[in-house]
Amino acid sequence: MNKGELVEAIADETDMSKTGAEAVLNAFVSSVTGALKKGDKVTLTGFGTFSISNRAARMGRNPQTGEAIQVKASKVPKFKAGAGLKDAVN
Repeated sequence: MNKGELVEAIADETDMSKTGAEAVLNAFVSSVTGALKKGDKVTLTGFGTFSISNRAARMGRNPQTGEAIQVKASKVPKFKAGAGLKDAVN
């Protein structure tokens, strides 16, 4: 499912226009992104938790040349599915 299909599904389930559903989806993504930038967790009970994980600096290899390169430390977003979502899928 891509963004357009998700917007259409939200619009169908909520009897909302596609424009309104897209605005809601964009607001959700923006809000989660803003919270993660601040270092906060976003927990949706029964669905899951969005959080930030710190990845340490490490040595890597350039796949074309085999040359060793330094990969910088970074922050990566993480999603952990909640029990409700796991049960719904299984």
